[in-house]
Amino acid sequence: MKQIRTSVFVVLALFAITALAVKVGDQAPDFTGADSHGQTHKLSDYKGKFVVLEWHNNGCPFTKKHYESGNMQRLQKEWTDKGVVWFTVISSAPGAQGYVTADQENEYMQKMHAAPTAALLDPKGEIGHLYGAKTTPHMFIINPQGQLIYNGAIDDKSTSDPADITGAKNYVSEALQEAKAGQPVAVATTRPYGCSVKYAD
Repeated sequence: MKQIRTSVFVVLALFAITALAVKVGDQAPDFTGADSHGQTHKLSDYKGKFVVLEWHNNGCPFTKKHYESGNMQRLQKEWTDKGVVWFTVISSAPGAQGYVTADQENEYMQKMHAAPTAALLDPKGEIGHLYGAKTTPHMFIINPQGQLIYNGAIDDKSTSDPADITGAKNYVSEALQEAKAGQPVAVATTRPYGCSVKYAD
């Protein structure tokens, strides 16, 4: 009976997260987060710019696919060079896969030559729950007006094999290219793939 009650609670919790998750076309919920260098970032301070949110877990095979191949770093550098703000968000709880201290994250970013604007540490999962982030990676794009214009996977190859990056349709790049050209995003919502975000609750 206890197990049934627990299962029901988990299902209801997941339903609540899904119900509250921001949808494409909505105003992106504002948040404040501290990065791995101790600097505070507030989403609303970046109004007027495109913002990418990338959920991250360095122990996840799907995250490793995009980092060990250099794919994620290439995207970060390409788009931050074009004025896009890119936040890597780590919502793993203490003791869970992917949890890092600020020093550990800085060491990781240096080792991987990662190039986000900042890595936001979200061990309580507050930003993750606010957006309904489900997987690592899970990608969101916010336009200069503060509206969510993309929610979903990084690309159309939902495997952990780096060989599948070649020839993959990169939804993030396509959405940014279209939006920056003043065009509607053709594919605005996809199913994210990867490891589940290791929330505390």
